[in-house]
Amino acid sequence: MSKPYLLLVLAPIFWGGNISAGKLAVGNIDPYLLTIGRWSGALLILLPLALPHIIADWKQIKPKLPLLAMFGFFGFTVFNVLLYNSSLYTSAINGSIEQASIPVFVLIGNLILFGIRPKPLQVLGLILTIAGVVWVATRGLPATLLSLQLNIGDAMVIIACFLYAGYSLALKYKPKTHWLSFLAVTAFFALIAAFLAQVFVGGGLGELTKLVPQTTTRGWLLIIYVMIFPSILAQLFYARGVEMIGPNRASIFINLLPVFGTVISVLIVGEKFQFFHFVAAVLVVLGIIFSELSTRARTGTSVKS
Repeated sequence: MSKPYLLLVLAPIFWGGNISAGKLAVGNIDPYLLTIGRWSGALLILLPLALPHIIADWKQIKPKLPLLAMFGFFGFTVFNVLLYNSSLYTSAINGSIEQASIPVFVLIGNLILFGIRPKPLQVLGLILTIAGVVWVATRGLPATLLSLQLNIGDAMVIIACFLYAGYSLALKYKPKTHWLSFLAVTAFFALIAAFLAQVFVGGGLGELTKLVPQTTTRGWLLIIYVMIFPSILAQLFYARGVEMIGPNRASIFINLLPVFGTVISVLIVGEKFQFFHFVAAVLVVLGIIFSELSTRARTGTSVKS
């Protein structure tokens, strides 16, 4: 894995496929079972690889277990439960574009919590991105916000993005451990959260005995996809890319997630790309460009090697 740009492009492709997986899951696998299967499978794969690192990092991990539990609960499970359930009410294209709101929430959170003021270009990027997310969430009719006629699926995605932004901001306090230690421990707590979601929201553990036989072949294949590609490989590729070219340059590639998510939704799910999607995508991409120009001007970094 010596090609950082290939790795950093593959990561958002795999993450972008996650929302389409949720859409394809409709009628094939229950969203709560998909979440349980995702983290069960990911943990089984991760544990043999991560165990030596967990043992070596335990002194750093132990005092941070409550925080790691919160990461697993909200950053991994609640985020994905909302994302998968949103697919019952909105399109995968909408969900993909709306995930551009994550860096917006992060920017606002940095200002409120840490006093990090955005630059003028970042503010412009923020406004454009918000406009794009509102445009797609309201199907090109932002006036519907005045009557609170927002699709419940789009609202679920935006809430999920807000929670993930909180998770991203809290990463500042995570223990300094090997990335496999961090991912395995948080995946363990994500699995606990997935079972709790099934107990309290999904109809109870007894419901699983009905859901498992109802799951189609496509449903089982979706579990394999989400447990390997967005859960493990995307994390591995991104972590390696950060090691090779640094976080400032690598973080730019995360912004490709809405783009790839939209393309996958059209090609794989077969959704129709409508004009309001185009307008929203243009606004979001312009917002990303202005935000990154500001970041590069401030840090003096360049995407060129």
